[in-house]
Amino acid sequence: MTVHAQSPLAHRTRQIGHLDIPGGGQVVVRDGYAYVGHMKPPYGTSIIDVRDPKNPRIISQITLPNEDSHTHKVRVVGDVMITNVEENNRHLKRKGGNIPAAEAKLAAALGRAPSDGELATAIGVDVVDIPYLRRVLGESYRDGGFKVWDISDRTKPRELCHVRTHGFGVHRFHADERYAYISTEMEGYVGNILIVYDMADPARPQEVSRWWMPGQHVAGGETPTWRGYSNRLHHAMRCGDELWASVWHAGIRVIDASDIRDLRTVGEYDYHPAIPEPTHTVMPFENMIGGRRYAAAIDEEHVHVRGRLRGFMWILDVTDLSAIKAVSTFTVSELDSPFSGRGGRFGAHQYREKLDSTLVYATWFAGGLRIVDVKNPEEPEEVGYFIPEPHKADGAPQSNDVDVDEEGRIYLLDRDRGFHVLEFDRP
Repeated sequence: MTVHAQSPLAHRTRQIGHLDIPGGGQVVVRDGYAYVGHMKPPYGTSIIDVRDPKNPRIISQITLPNEDSHTHKVRVVGDVMITNVEENNRHLKRKGGNIPAAEAKLAAALGRAPSDGELATAIGVDVVDIPYLRRVLGESYRDGGFKVWDISDRTKPRELCHVRTHGFGVHRFHADERYAYISTEMEGYVGNILIVYDMADPARPQEVSRWWMPGQHVAGGETPTWRGYSNRLHHAMRCGDELWASVWHAGIRVIDASDIRDLRTVGEYDYHPAIPEPTHTVMPFENMIGGRRYAAAIDEEHVHVRGRLRGFMWILDVTDLSAIKAVSTFTVSELDSPFSGRGGRFGAHQYREKLDSTLVYATWFAGGLRIVDVKNPEEPEEVGYFIPEPHKADGAPQSNDVDVDEEGRIYLLDRDRGFHVLEFDRP
């Protein structure tokens, strides 16, 4: 269904194209093609011809051989495509690892074997998950890492290599003409860290450096000062000679990458634990605004607890990396979407990872796409939005990722289902 600009679901935006495809974690648009990493197996990666944006068409799809992994992130540099390989249902499976201890504790307290319901409550899962977790308990996962593909023929991606890392494997990552900046678990560390790979020979990536937060390297004698996996690298974006790292419940870090083999932390800012949601993405605007340097950070909304703040976006003054400070925030009211409260998530998630103007294109789950102008960093102004109609009549959209092509067209990807091509009338 086409949503017109006068609709309450859109402002200064209109849909010109659409594909009904399985939900995705990331969309990247380059030179007339969109690359989508899907959330769940058997769907892996789709390459979509968008040279006619009104009629996007899938020209190739990579499917997965089993349900062990998902490949929901993708990057493209020239004729090389990189996809992550990460354990499917990873967080749920790790909770399943608590079953033996929970069973023993409950049996001792109850004087009998616990029911599935009692066990589910003890480890924090739904009762319907218990049979699945029992089945996969003890299984080892060894495929985590990333794959590199030759896409010189977009209709026939050809796998060049599968680099295996450790544990869950690889989550979101960044890449440029020479290096891949991979967020992954590694043996001896707690939570994801950064591994930089030299991609000069795409078929044989070579590790050149690592970065982690003090406390993560337990094999090296470090001790975390936090609980579990709360502080870890989500991903790091290369911006000039810096890497801008979102580190989940530890906020942000800025890394000096002028010597790629010697990465050094030169800035940090953390608004946790007062802010409940984790930092998903951070990077600076490419140009100064009013003679100062600013960055945008966005948090990821998870399970909402009534009364708590929802995930939102921050604008930070980063002129002095030794004294980063927040100057404003931007949020969206649940009243701004007719689909809030229908299930799924509502708050912030991600923005287009290129801040080449003062516009930020941000996805807001059930709040759709929000276009925010930061020309006045102390007063961000929403200048456009688009809320897709849900693919289920009783559901809510889950706008997850967004990219913008060279012509200014917007490509909006839903976490559950759907791919939208939009035009935006700039104010």
